[in-house]
Amino acid sequence: MGTAIGELLEKQEIDLDFLASRKVGIDSFNILYQFLSVIRGMDGTPLLDRKGRITSHLTGLFYRTINLLDLDIKPVFVFDGEPPELKSETRLERSKIRTEAKKKFEKARKEGKREEARKYAQQAVRLTDEMVEQAKKLVALMGLPVVQAPSEGEAQIAAMVSQGDLYGCVSQDYDALLFGTKRLLRNITVTGKRKVPGKDYYYEIKPEMIELEKNLKALKIDRKRLVWIGILIGTDFNEKFPKIGPKTALKLVQKHNKFEDIVEEVGHEPEFDYREIEGIFLKPKITKKYKLQFGLPDREKILEFLCEEYDFS
Repeated sequence: MGTAIGELLEKQEIDLDFLASRKVGIDSFNILYQFLSVIRGMDGTPLLDRKGRITSHLTGLFYRTINLLDLDIKPVFVFDGEPPELKSETRLERSKIRTEAKKKFEKARKEGKREEARKYAQQAVRLTDEMVEQAKKLVALMGLPVVQAPSEGEAQIAAMVSQGDLYGCVSQDYDALLFGTKRLLRNITVTGKRKVPGKDYYYEIKPEMIELEKNLKALKIDRKRLVWIGILIGTDFNEKFPKIGPKTALKLVQKHNKFEDIVEEVGHEPEFDYREIEGIFLKPKITKKYKLQFGLPDREKILEFLCEEYDFS
């Protein structure tokens, strides 16, 4: 989910052709969740093989990657490792939400309420270890690099961008900016129109790029203060401060040089150590041991994997 700083940021609409010949880091967990959420039947049921195994993520991964390759975009798939301990509460809370959403989905589907069933199905999405391994295998068979991050995938990509090995981070989450990626590339693996939940209204999804330094200058802050904004409005590692939104948070970090002074002004003493969260973003766990080797796809093994194993056409 990340942190909701989107309304503060300047976004540049781009064509996918703009990324031609560039290597980009794919926040793999993020896009797999997208595919699992979006690629479903009208009643919210995911794609399944004959054994009842979900294949929505493989469908999205395979066909969307082909689209990127057709445009000469070079995707590097980076997978999350062990999450920071502070993320455990967030993951537990999300698990509860998904469990409850699954019950509501099954009830709505039995009652024939397709719109309601689809809504709850998207909330009930789970990415399992088995799905992650399936995705890694498919990516490797397609001749594309797989990088295993020691912790947060976005942090690993940010480091690789800083090293000049990648152009930007492909993710829907703004957390990549807090981790220091120079360029966040959104709506790269999803295109077309998206329905607004609960409303009979669709909006166009277009690729966009958000440049970190350009935005920091426009907001008149540094990256540490951007992290402070995230802490104030909530991240995957902490609850938000009461009654503080992005615009208020921006004013506070522009005004103060110490986070302690912000705490004193708002009159809310958090139950967490902000410095620990600050460290997760500013000094994350990364690895420099990776190889970005691109090869040819193994046609026969891809056919065997997708068609024979998972019932693709």
